[in-house]
Amino acid sequence: MLLQQVAKRLESCVREGDTVARLGGDEFVVMLEGLSEQYPAAAAQTETIGEKILDTITRPYQFASHEYRSTSSIGATLFKAHDLSTDELLKQADIAMYQAKKAGRNALRFFDPEMQDTISTRVELESALRTALKKQQFQLHYQIQVDGSRRPLGAEALIRWQHPERGLVSPAQFIPLAEETGMILSIGQWVLETACAQLEVWQKNALTRDLVLAVNVSAKQFRQADFVSQVHAAVQRHTINPQLLKLELTESMLLENIEDIIATMNSLKEIGIQFSLDDFGTGYSSLQYLKRLPLNQLKIDQSFVRDLATDSNDKAIVRTIIAMAQSLNFDVIAEGVETEAQCSFLGQHGCLAYQGYLFGKPVPIEEYEAFLVKG
Repeated sequence: MLLQQVAKRLESCVREGDTVARLGGDEFVVMLEGLSEQYPAAAAQTETIGEKILDTITRPYQFASHEYRSTSSIGATLFKAHDLSTDELLKQADIAMYQAKKAGRNALRFFDPEMQDTISTRVELESALRTALKKQQFQLHYQIQVDGSRRPLGAEALIRWQHPERGLVSPAQFIPLAEETGMILSIGQWVLETACAQLEVWQKNALTRDLVLAVNVSAKQFRQADFVSQVHAAVQRHTINPQLLKLELTESMLLENIEDIIATMNSLKEIGIQFSLDDFGTGYSSLQYLKRLPLNQLKIDQSFVRDLATDSNDKAIVRTIIAMAQSLNFDVIAEGVETEAQCSFLGQHGCLAYQGYLFGKPVPIEEYEAFLVKG
């Protein structure tokens, strides 16, 4: 019934000579003929009809005593004569429709070649990422964290993808895709297991047995119903001291389901797991919730540290974060520390843990341990 009504509304929006056909499921194809020979004018004509369709489809549908509402997404492609096959045209319109859905639905998007390149690159990257998971092409790099006397406190474990042809692929390229596709769950599990295995090795050596290892956890990973049991199982499997495993959460995670997040954190805290709130000051976390979170540490975001020596606003923000952490009995660490001036300011105002290029870049485990031995 709904699809029949949608079809009638579509037919009412197009001109005589245009074609409306159902492609399958809830997808329809509309073919507009006799448009302008000029691309901008043809696009404007298409957009006018497309906007009319969007407006018409969103109006309420009446079924007996019930009112139903629906939205639509439109992907459009322009062509002349028989330049492309029907399949190619449908593929282009489908790619444009995907972009319309991404824009928040009830939107119209036109196909362009750059869009196809972007989609093709994304498909290739997704395929390569699945292969990376199967063939274990990931590795952890370790960036040292030090105290006020520059003694090692531990490290942050940072994932790297060593692609056999592309070389080292930046996390900025593949983590968002992993989040979108759900692969972040498998990747996150691998990071957790690898970090715990490293702590197991470290605790057998007097030089490294007290080091804390910080691991980043994505929102999707943390919100899994069995996340607590996953962490508990990894800790037990590797027989490690759970107090040496620190999970780094971002402020953006606190925007949804805060009660569930607090419950999960409390369950992990009972095991002995530590927590650090990463990128602090860049999100929108409520101070009301901050005091309820079982945190061990606030991490000052590098955006506030970068211009610390010269920017009075950054100085004021950093002083405030440090004072807040102290009043809540949280430790505080600053990331992105690259100069002695930054380190000096932080130390003078009570921040006594640091991470940044001043002390060391993220490096493979062999280099990290060699650095520790060298002292």
